Amino acid sequence: MLLATVVLFDAPMFTIKFLSLMHQCTKNPTLFSFKVRFFGCFTSQKLAPKRANREFAGALRVLNLVTPKKSLIDVENRRSHLQLIEGMLQNDATKTIVVDDSSLRATKSERKVRSTVIMEQDLEIDVCFLSRAVSSCGSHRDLFGGVQYHCLAITTGFIANVYVGSSLISLYGRCALLGDAYRVFDEMPERNVVSWSTIISAFAQEWRVDMCLELFCQMRGLAALKPNCFTFTSLLSACMGSGALGHGKGAHCQIIHMGFHYYLHIENALIAMYSKCGALDDALFIFENMKQRDVVTWNSMIAAYAQHGLAQEAISLFEEMMNQGVNPDVVTYLGILSSCRHGGLVKEGQDYLNNMIEQGVQPELDHYSCIVDLLGRAGLLLEARDFIRNMPVCPNAVIWGSLLSSSRLHGDVWIGIEAAESRLLLEPRCTATLQQLANLYASVGWWNQVAQVRKSLKDKGLKPNPGCSWIEIKSRVHRFEAQDKSNNKMTDILLIMGNLVEHMSSLGLQSQISGEENVWSS
Repeated sequence: MLLATVVLFDAPMFTIKFLSLMHQCTKNPTLFSFKVRFFGCFTSQKLAPKRANREFAGALRVLNLVTPKKSLIDVENRRSHLQLIEGMLQNDATKTIVVDDSSLRATKSERKVRSTVIMEQDLEIDVCFLSRAVSSCGSHRDLFGGVQYHCLAITTGFIANVYVGSSLISLYGRCALLGDAYRVFDEMPERNVVSWSTIISAFAQEWRVDMCLELFCQMRGLAALKPNCFTFTSLLSACMGSGALGHGKGAHCQIIHMGFHYYLHIENALIAMYSKCGALDDALFIFENMKQRDVVTWNSMIAAYAQHGLAQEAISLFEEMMNQGVNPDVVTYLGILSSCRHGGLVKEGQDYLNNMIEQGVQPELDHYSCIVDLLGRAGLLLEARDFIRNMPVCPNAVIWGSLLSSSRLHGDVWIGIEAAESRLLLEPRCTATLQQLANLYASVGWWNQVAQVRKSLKDKGLKPNPGCSWIEIKSRVHRFEAQDKSNNKMTDILLIMGNLVEHMSSLGLQSQISGEENVWSS
């Protein structure tokens, strides 16, 4: 009880010293002591990974001394996981997790409740509790809350359980720590279809189709395991994000072979994959031959039409959806507004936004962003600026960036400057904003201002992010980045481009080079 009191006062160093003294006096400290000590150590972190973790290192040494050692395998497994946690807490990658004040307060409150309940009631910890607790942390991107439960899994010996391990993989994957997620997976003594599907899903979230396919092939090589529908959903998501149509078709064949092609969420994933990989006809074929549809199905097809610039088809499908009694949601309206944006349908877009509000569906920032972009592309820059000023929510950097792009397109310097300054207030080190501002100055010949922006970028140590594109040839995705000449076929590529430019000139066509390249290569 005294140790618990010390932890509540957030004194990690005294806690560690106290636990060391207790270890000298008592050969078998209780599991309750471990829980109290670990929660005290991690509560003191306060989401500050860059600070020297001396308290944490001391805690690890104490744990290494007092934790029961059942076998050599258990010792190696425990040591490996402790090294993973220590490295992760000190890793700069944790800076990528961004939360607002309200969610941060909620996370701290939830973490305190979890710690207090376990400490005061000395609850029986089992596999079900740990798995659910880690999954909850993963759903909320609560990395340090999940680390607490990871430590608890180590001290209780449940770290070797396949479902606890799978939950930890999901936690680190959702927090964009793929290296840590794979390390947990690689060190699991037992794996099942859930474990394999979870690690594939983690890499699919980052569109790492190469790793997803490699893991899928390894899984297929195990006679005792067969992929399930969730495995294929993750695989299709990776193919969709990387534009790997050939691999997506291969996954579709596997789906048909294993009898998953009539699963509703699989068909929805296939529609999204084919449409985003450019195969709109294949997406439409699946949509028209589905035996049942839900709102996700309609949303996927409407978004497919919007992505391909087929605004009228998207509107017709939306009307058909309404006639069949399917209630649209926020995603539906986002798809229809996006189609109006690509089609330049200003009046229709405004009508759908008003209809959305009348139907009781609350617009989000993405919906307002579509309207700003729609007005901006149509040259209605004053209307777009007034729309932003009258929004019921505060505009984000994306909305100001959209107005900035439209201002550059139509040569309105002053609105562009206002948009750039407003965006820089939200993202002071945004290279893209400074880059677009320089392009805006260049479009009207203000070269002194261009030089000032470039000097600002240099002084801040910022560099423009290179653009990239990719193309799939024979089921292999080839990626190209601007100013990257490492491709071994670069000479042939430049030769073909030169021939194309000469051919265009012979036809009386004038080639154009983007303004970004002119500004940043001069």
